Amino acid sequence: MKNTKYIIKLNSAETDIVIRSLVDLRNSMLEQGRYPDCVDDVIIKISKAPIKKFHTC
Repeated sequence: MKNTKYIIKLNSAETDIVIRSLVDLRNSMLEQGRYPDCVDDVIIKISKAPIKKFHTC
């Protein structure tokens, strides 16, 4: 299966919401006794994603 990359344009407020939601999901998985490794990977990818400025017309 081919790995596909997606580009999502988020402002800082939207990024904060996504990260908080992922942390909540991670905590919920820990409470259930499940391994949150996949969620940890996504949190790291989002937090390390490069920031690009787009010019709007």
